[in-house]
Amino acid sequence: MAEMSPDFSGSVDQCPALSPEQRMQSPGIGASKWVRLNVGGTYFLTTRQTLCRDSKSFLYRLCQADPDLDSDKDETGAYLIDRDPTYFGPVLNYLRHGKLVLNRGLAEEGILEEAEFYNIPSLIKLIKDKIRERDCKTVQLPIKHVYRVLQCQEEELTQMVSTMSDGWKFEQLVSIGSSYNYGNEDQAEFLCVVSKELHNQSYGTSSEPSEKAKILQEQGSRM
Repeated sequence: MAEMSPDFSGSVDQCPALSPEQRMQSPGIGASKWVRLNVGGTYFLTTRQTLCRDSKSFLYRLCQADPDLDSDKDETGAYLIDRDPTYFGPVLNYLRHGKLVLNRGLAEEGILEEAEFYNIPSLIKLIKDKIRERDCKTVQLPIKHVYRVLQCQEEELTQMVSTMSDGWKFEQLVSIGSSYNYGNEDQAEFLCVVSKELHNQSYGTSSEPSEKAKILQEQGSRM
């Protein structure tokens, strides 16, 4: 029985030739969709889609094999980038999901430096806003108070309250009974608790109390 051989005499369909750009964009043809980066000795693996998120960035041009970029590769085929890998991580994550996540100990200024190097305008604006917001926040220090206890008779209360200025504030009035007076009339006596916010004084400023503060100090010395 004679063997049948395949007939190759008919026409054969051929795959159309692809340009380098088409080969770049077609998964599994020519170039893989995965890209390996060697940033300062640390390897990062990501996709071309992630690196091409911003068409103005250095990383986009890297994936497009821009001839103006002098991009070397190491022995593993990873693109060599002479930058700090610690600060590249947040930049890469921003391109992945559009959010800026900073690990503890990383300064915004360091991320800004990398964002400017890789030329990612949206990230640059985001970090500058964060730095501006951080710098505008005032440090909320705990407010300290100084307290004084003044002893006075009932008839002196009005005068004492009227001299209570310079930041002094009435806190509490405690009755301590009465004292004997030469007029054979008992005079009710009180302990008056006052407070004042204690502000840090800058060097070279005078700490001399005002006249009204001196009055309060003289009344307090009666205790």
